[in-house]
Amino acid sequence: MSSARCVKILSQSEMKSHILLCLLLSFCHPAMTQEQKLTKDAEQIMLKATRYMVENVSTNGGYLWYYLPDFSRQWGEMEAYKTMIWLQHPGTISMGHLFIDAYRATGNPYYYQAAEKAANALIWGQSNQGGWNYMIDFAGDRSLKKWYSTIGKNGWRLEEFQHYYGNSTFDDDVTSDAARFLLRIYLEKMDPAYKPVLDKAIDFILKSQYPNGGWPQRYPLRYDFNKQNHPDYTSYYTFNDDVIWENVHFLVQCYLTLGDERFLDPIYRGMNFYLISQDGCGAWGQQLDLNMQTAGARTYEPAAFMPSTTFTNAMLLLKFYQYTGDRKFLARVPDAIRWLEETRLPEHQTTDDGRTHPTFIDPQTNKPIYVHRRGSNVIFGEYYTNDNDQNLLSHYGGKCHISIELLKKEYERISNLSTEEATKDSPLRTSIFEGNGTPQSYYDLNRQQLMMPVNDEMVREVIEALDEQHRWLSKHAFISNPYVGDGTKQEQTDRYASTHVGDETDTSPYRDPSDQLYISTGEYIRNMKILINFITVSKSTGEQPKSVVWH
Repeated sequence: MSSARCVKILSQSEMKSHILLCLLLSFCHPAMTQEQKLTKDAEQIMLKATRYMVENVSTNGGYLWYYLPDFSRQWGEMEAYKTMIWLQHPGTISMGHLFIDAYRATGNPYYYQAAEKAANALIWGQSNQGGWNYMIDFAGDRSLKKWYSTIGKNGWRLEEFQHYYGNSTFDDDVTSDAARFLLRIYLEKMDPAYKPVLDKAIDFILKSQYPNGGWPQRYPLRYDFNKQNHPDYTSYYTFNDDVIWENVHFLVQCYLTLGDERFLDPIYRGMNFYLISQDGCGAWGQQLDLNMQTAGARTYEPAAFMPSTTFTNAMLLLKFYQYTGDRKFLARVPDAIRWLEETRLPEHQTTDDGRTHPTFIDPQTNKPIYVHRRGSNVIFGEYYTNDNDQNLLSHYGGKCHISIELLKKEYERISNLSTEEATKDSPLRTSIFEGNGTPQSYYDLNRQQLMMPVNDEMVREVIEALDEQHRWLSKHAFISNPYVGDGTKQEQTDRYASTHVGDETDTSPYRDPSDQLYISTGEYIRNMKILINFITVSKSTGEQPKSVVWH
């Protein structure tokens, strides 16, 4: 009895001391305690949201872009079957990259397992040749062909889905980024299970390169898609959507991380293609035919020089000088600058949002080409061109913003560097790894370059936005009309001249203006990046700065 009373008195005394100590520590280090709690909360929310995506949303480890909350309809770039996944951002590949990022930030093996599931989905859908299509249909080729002949065929503005070859595409970074993700997950744990499929993808990219260094949009080569007397463009040398650059970039990453000298020749041929493809006036088109002439592609992409392609390619030439130290890559950048200055729109034709140039320039006259459309649907509708800058396409844009001053500034800065200064960080110099461990640990293979300033308030908003079912829902998704059959002939109209979608038979995507909520992989990726960024910086510095940038 007395012994028990003694213990009770001692416990109370200890408790008072403990409470006093906690109060003192809380007073001395309030920021650290709050930061640690916020980090813990962020990790918990990340895991809840990811479990929902993996266990409720994914199809065999892969993903689309949008889903109705009841999963009655779902979309990639177009409406998709329940048996399908999409590869383009923000689909399966981006989700796979994100899972590896989360695994690195937290060390939780659940994220690596999610990345493995995404990788296995890609492996299932890899072509016999080694590349990938825009989407994967787990119901097989028969189901995919049906999709192309119905939903795909009736997407008025998405002509790339109006025919099915069974070949692979470099469009939208599909094949190169799928290969990049497989390279990344292979290197993460050096798992030999991924080496054969990675080698197959690498060999596909190497054998699809033309001898002069360019790449086609699709491979193996086909030539039989003809639309409104426009020749098949898929074999053309293609800059559109950075086809050639993304392949060069991937091979540079292979050279860096695998250390194989065989990648150097295709890398240099790819860079040199930018030189041999530049027109005498200094400009580039977004694709060239096999005679090295500027060519059209989809029916709303005429054979034309493009200020946006010219700007991008000129900036890449500056990068190639920094890769190689060879000043031949600088020699014709001034020609590109001069052409961009010559084709700038007069002040009264620029737009309020700062668009300075026409999208297309006639190679013969150096004057703008404007694209329009008339009709109601893909069957009874067409695109046409003239010199009128009114009623332009909303889904493509008839004008674009080009920062000539930025290009000039970068050219002046980089051209004034010595060869040694220019190439000090070149990925083609193996010496950059000295003192940094293996190349694999030094070089980050994540393709995402999203600028993401992060602060505590933003993190709390993301945490609070997760609903009771552990979903981040969003509005204004890109959806489409359901497939109801082929379009019918109607009186010619300009009603759909500047809309994203035509009549009810057009399956092209458009933004939903209503307050309908959707499950969005893009929203999930955005929010996860905020939390990953926060956690990574918090753990590395012990405190969260006002803002950081995610690379």
